[in-house]
Amino acid sequence: MTKKVLIMGAAGRDFHNYNVYFRDNDDYEVVAMTATQIPNIEGRKYPPELAGDKYPNGIDIYAEEELTNLISKHNIDEVVFSYSDVPHEYVMNKASEVNSAGADFKLMGPNTTMLESEKPVISICAVRTGIGKSQTTRRVCDLLREKGKQVVVIRHPMPYGDLAKQTCQRFADYDDLDKHECTIEEREEYEPHIDRGIIVYAGVDYEKILKEAEKEADVIIWDGGNNDIPFYKPDLHMVLVDPHRPGHELKYYPGESNLRMADVAIVNKIDSASNEGVQEVRHNIEKLAPNATVVEGVSPVFPSDIDQIKDKRVLVVEDGPTLTHGEMTYGAGTLAAQKFGAKEIVDPRPFAVGSIKETFETYTHLGNLLPAMGYGREQMKELEDTINKTECDTVILGTPIDLRRVANIERPAVRIRYELQEMGIPTLEDILKDF
Repeated sequence: MTKKVLIMGAAGRDFHNYNVYFRDNDDYEVVAMTATQIPNIEGRKYPPELAGDKYPNGIDIYAEEELTNLISKHNIDEVVFSYSDVPHEYVMNKASEVNSAGADFKLMGPNTTMLESEKPVISICAVRTGIGKSQTTRRVCDLLREKGKQVVVIRHPMPYGDLAKQTCQRFADYDDLDKHECTIEEREEYEPHIDRGIIVYAGVDYEKILKEAEKEADVIIWDGGNNDIPFYKPDLHMVLVDPHRPGHELKYYPGESNLRMADVAIVNKIDSASNEGVQEVRHNIEKLAPNATVVEGVSPVFPSDIDQIKDKRVLVVEDGPTLTHGEMTYGAGTLAAQKFGAKEIVDPRPFAVGSIKETFETYTHLGNLLPAMGYGREQMKELEDTINKTECDTVILGTPIDLRRVANIERPAVRIRYELQEMGIPTLEDILKDF
């Protein structure tokens, strides 16, 4: 009998699992999808153009809060959990909810979800979000290009708009960011590569994306999102661990899976972490991935104008996902404020408007840091208004991009940059030379 399936997701892994396993599989009927984590991504359809011939009307996407009712209403046989960066306990709470409603609960692994490339693939992933994948990806790209290799980066999906239009996206310059109406989160991931002249692909259909990227690449770089496992089978799998959050490599899904598969484990930010934190993550690497090569690194911060930080009352804007579901209580902007002598980090909460105010209510650990939320034009404007209403001397931009490209910031702003630097031996250059 055909099994009725519901896919739980957050506009990324869910679509990929559907495309590579369920779309043309006559053993299953995908009745619905649910969405969470990202604002305003439910209430859409997975469009017919992507859903395939079996689904001429597309597939409805509901809020995850409707999960139990959907299982009952549609007599769902199997629920497939397909999003990332959540505690193991959270996953089993969802499994319990699904089982109590009568359905099976499923997690999909590499054998059924990874596509193979005809070109070498290096994947850069992590055990949590906000550890430093982006600067590691940039470092790997720089090293490969120094050796004369043409690299193309394929980024983990962030399709929060018109899914049919986002099937296969190519980013080569800033005009492409505007053409595809990119959110702040997307710009944070794409702009640093574009600044280096590196082509970036992303979208929804990662088989189609791979075939396009292979046409212009010697090496494919998988730039992972959250702590998800790669969509492509890697020839070299690099995984970052965070000594600022020691133990998280054992407690979050699917980050632990990533570490267990690692060829290279990178312990980042050792300069700003405690020795105890560094030792704990090294112990857990030895426990979970004893054959992995360990690289230690730092990600020092470089402000564009130190004088605008010293003795100033500053508003710190940090990378959104790192603070929200990444659960960090500081980022690059905070480290810069502390290191370069800010007088005070101003609390933006009294000045927050609209969905930014709601973000503070949802993520109570944020304190006096402002996450760079910008999922759509309306939220970008609310972020801009919150920044400009906050009474401060300087705005510190700790995000990977210059927010002034998408927001009119009325006060002096300092951009913080950060790059990966390896400490000791082996280095990433040593590893890539062997590769």
